Amino acid sequence: MRFTRSLRRGVAVIAALALAGSLAACAPSQRDPGTVAPSQGGAETKDTFVFAASSDPIMLDVAMASDGETFRVARQMFEGLVATKPGTVELQPSLADSWEPSADGKTYTFKLRTGVKFHDGTDFNAEAVCANFDRWYNWTGLNQNENITYYYNKLFKGFKTGKTGSIYESCEAPDPATATIKLNAPFAGFVQAMTLSAFAMQSPTAMKDHDADNTTGTADDPRFSEYATAHPVGTGPFVFDTWERGQQVTFKRFDDYWGEKAKVSRVVIRTISDPKARSQELEAGSIDGYDLVSPADLKPLEEKGMQLLKRPPFNILYLAFNQKNEALQDPKVRQALTHAIDRQAVVNNSLPEGSKPAKEFIPDMVNGYNDSVTEYPYDPEKAKALLKEAGQENLTLKFAYPTGVSRPYMPTPEDTYQVIKTQLEAVGIKITPVAAKWTPDYLDMAQGESGTDKRDIHLLGWNGDYDDPDNFLGVFFAAKSNEWGFDNPELFAALKAARELPTVEEQKPAYEKINAMIADYAPGVPIAHPAPTLAFGPGVEGYVPSPVQDEVWNTVTVKP
Repeated sequence: MRFTRSLRRGVAVIAALALAGSLAACAPSQRDPGTVAPSQGGAETKDTFVFAASSDPIMLDVAMASDGETFRVARQMFEGLVATKPGTVELQPSLADSWEPSADGKTYTFKLRTGVKFHDGTDFNAEAVCANFDRWYNWTGLNQNENITYYYNKLFKGFKTGKTGSIYESCEAPDPATATIKLNAPFAGFVQAMTLSAFAMQSPTAMKDHDADNTTGTADDPRFSEYATAHPVGTGPFVFDTWERGQQVTFKRFDDYWGEKAKVSRVVIRTISDPKARSQELEAGSIDGYDLVSPADLKPLEEKGMQLLKRPPFNILYLAFNQKNEALQDPKVRQALTHAIDRQAVVNNSLPEGSKPAKEFIPDMVNGYNDSVTEYPYDPEKAKALLKEAGQENLTLKFAYPTGVSRPYMPTPEDTYQVIKTQLEAVGIKITPVAAKWTPDYLDMAQGESGTDKRDIHLLGWNGDYDDPDNFLGVFFAAKSNEWGFDNPELFAALKAARELPTVEEQKPAYEKINAMIADYAPGVPIAHPAPTLAFGPGVEGYVPSPVQDEVWNTVTVKP
């Protein structure tokens, strides 16, 4: 069961209630509040919770998802074997009541919750668990493409056919309430990884009935099957209702939910890409809350009685170096760029209050953080000297950054770009700006093969999915990639070996050494750990921000 925690902010909120109510009344055409029902304490609450997202979900087959906005939607209807305690990265039971690893770290036995139903009325049991695991393992052809099945690729490393070498061996269901997962190699972060929405349980019956793996008529892209666009089925507190592309996704309460039933009967997730427009909609009462508040909007919203909540930072914003550019293959050039950047100034001028400059590519709460890595303090003169030593006093770099998007690690990309661009130009580097829309162009340019000649450096980041160093370092540096363009067999081997250690205690010194290796190599600049902010109207209660965005809205209420 998820815990409930009030968002109310005392006297200021009480004063704002009348304001919010009057503004909401002025915009009935933009909002369908539903009927008003008495809460448990007797106060009236609204039937509908309206949240604004920065973009549409990509699709709704969560096993093929890798973006935050799709996961935000997925959390409301899908559940995994394991979840995180609200507001933390600590594990708690979900569809599994308990789990037990073997001594060698290669077998995990899950005791499942009984009496759970999928939204289509079919039973959740061990056979359903194995059907999901085997579906991932048996993917073929296009489904093995990393762009489509990103998380399975990254964590399980292969499939039954084609791209072999998977660490998944098998799933057994000795009885309806027991599922045993066998791995070919230890993976200390396996249970933590099961909190990922990409590994949530989906109805085998619904996937079969609606051709979840059939690419016919979908431009050969399985992400857009009939199941993925119109019939997703999980076990969560809300049932999928409708999806108006580019506009909103709507859910209804699942009255047969096994856990704490939702307090609102309807959820609407509207797509509003512009941060300022989200702020204005909240002030007008057209939405109840939104994520990724622009730093410039924090004070005005608070002054108008809105509630502001910080999500604990569990992320990294970085500047990546593309070593396909020969100049960036020189360690002196990479060190020069690192010395040229004033991380604190980037934080002060483009990131929310509470953000912290970064020293390495993982947050300090993650196992293996090393406080003694090589540092590159802001030193423009040192940067100029290193560029001169490298014969790169006239260096020109194509600097890519996204537009029209807000991410937890990068709420205002254009502002962050401008700060860093100015700092690089101050040490004599000529910058050619390369701006692109987030989807589909920017990610393809930053990480795809076709983009390697279009940018030399680029802004990107990562919001941690679960508490494991491999979820950061392994994602970035476990193998040669288009994004970074370098080949470092020593680092790759160290990351593989650390990932396969059977216990967290054994992993700690291994990852400390790896963090030191990465700092010495300087493949890019870890800029900051931004503190994302959410904003809510004064009547919203029960929303608990999660470091890993594991936010399920069954505890949310909205007072008029």
